[in-house]
Amino acid sequence: MVFKSYYQWATLALAATAAAQTTTSCNPLKKTCPADTGLNKYRYNTDFTSGSLGRWNTTAGTVTSTDLGAKFTISEQGDAPTIESEFYIFFGHVDVKMRAANGTGIVSTWILESDDLDEIDWEQISTYDTEIQTDYFGKGNTTSYDRGTTVTVSTPEETFHTYSIDWTSERIEWLLDGEVVRTLEYADAVDGSNYPQTPMRIRIGIWAGGDPDNSEGTIEWAGGETDYTAAPFTMYVESVDIINYNPASAYKYTDKTGAYTSIKATNGTTATNLSTSNSSSIVASSKTSSSARASSSAYASASASASAAASSVGVVSAASASYYCSALTIAMVSLIAGVAQF
Repeated sequence: MVFKSYYQWATLALAATAAAQTTTSCNPLKKTCPADTGLNKYRYNTDFTSGSLGRWNTTAGTVTSTDLGAKFTISEQGDAPTIESEFYIFFGHVDVKMRAANGTGIVSTWILESDDLDEIDWEQISTYDTEIQTDYFGKGNTTSYDRGTTVTVSTPEETFHTYSIDWTSERIEWLLDGEVVRTLEYADAVDGSNYPQTPMRIRIGIWAGGDPDNSEGTIEWAGGETDYTAAPFTMYVESVDIINYNPASAYKYTDKTGAYTSIKATNGTTATNLSTSNSSSIVASSKTSSSARASSSAYASASASASAAASSVGVVSAASASYYCSALTIAMVSLIAGVAQF
């Protein structure tokens, strides 16, 4: 898989602030905020061809379930249909199987985003029909736009591809159809200070970067001005598969550092502070082989007592979804984590 830096777009992107989240209803780095609602089960899948949007809220426009999946359509200026998960995850693996929209300047995107403005992105700009972009932001830091890359992808507007993010406290991997196309280590994001590391929701949507009302820089970044007479422009999302490495009912910021070690995860009546020594078992080392991580996590968890497992939220290793092809392994880990229901 070939990918390249898009440093050549940095100057233009400085004006394209819409590419990053810039607001939040309550920033826990500035004041005390309510706890985030967590996904208190290890795995959650949504098949958008089933006729239901499941545990997703429509936050803008109209999104419908069709035989091809969730349908996001821009029909006229101002349209930007968007959905987001009802819950947050705290480190995990997310697969989004989607077909991007056509149309100059139309951006099909899915992102992870947190209350303190951490963000991890996949963005497909229809103008560039053989490329998709990856990006990230930490704590809303938009002082530079040299963090992104472009990845080669074949016919994204005609073909469904699976765009994935595998996110741990040590590194982030972006995967295209199961192949790692980019890795960001914790230390490489300004020694971790710019590393996304707080509980995040999943947001999926489509918007017109080439809208004539946008800034000149945004329009150029999106590849030109959108011609609404060529509408409709439609993106389809067939499915989303989520693994939450730290299943919990809620996630609470215990201070204003925005560090992952400050997050308190609560599962039912049991709470675990991730800054304790147990936090070392929350995320498996990225240096460990994939198969070893999957098997060691499952069998180590299976050998633990039920009471110990119930008192710990972070017993699941950070292995990619593909590592959990065994139904037995998934069942064992889910049972030990005590997250058999919503």
